[in-house]
Amino acid sequence: MRLAPTLLALLMASGAELSAQATAQAHIAHVLTAFPGAPNGAALLAVAEADAALAVEHARLAGSNQTDVGPMVTHSRHLLRILDGSAAPRGPGSGMGVGPAADAIAQHIDMAAGAEGATDLVRTHAAHVATSARAVSARTAEMRTLANRVIAESDYVRAYELVRQLQRLAGQLVPGADASGDGTITLSEGGLAHVRTHMGLMTGATAR
Repeated sequence: MRLAPTLLALLMASGAELSAQATAQAHIAHVLTAFPGAPNGAALLAVAEADAALAVEHARLAGSNQTDVGPMVTHSRHLLRILDGSAAPRGPGSGMGVGPAADAIAQHIDMAAGAEGATDLVRTHAAHVATSARAVSARTAEMRTLANRVIAESDYVRAYELVRQLQRLAGQLVPGADASGDGTITLSEGGLAHVRTHMGLMTGATAR
């Protein structure tokens, strides 16, 4: 049986649209389900969230003794690897780090939005996800600077003040923070919670 040229063209166009949508879905899945380049092939968002939880814990441990620089330095070194796995070959954390995971989330969600056939809702929420992911990455860069300052500091009073700043920023990795003081946490001030919220809205949009 031969298909009429018009019907054949429609079927081919439909197949191309489905293929493009699958490409968008593949990048969304890298964020939410699995990514070959992540440790153990885990989802990028799961890696970022797990390392963020570790960052909170090690920032707390760094300040466990206000008059002892030793733990401050030790856990600041751990924080460097937790925030960026390339900082040290061994230590706590996934080996990827919050910052690189957040950068990869922004990259792959941008690719999902740019895929041919991506819906308007996907593009809208992808922009929200990318903005918050980049805010997380910027926060980790600030934390790495502080951690390096702790490591170089010999005065426990000054070191502890830096650790307090690390603790504050670590606590913002998931919820974000109202840096502008206007009473709201915008996407550019957001955290991993904003990433997860908008990924959820996006996956609901792609299911329709």
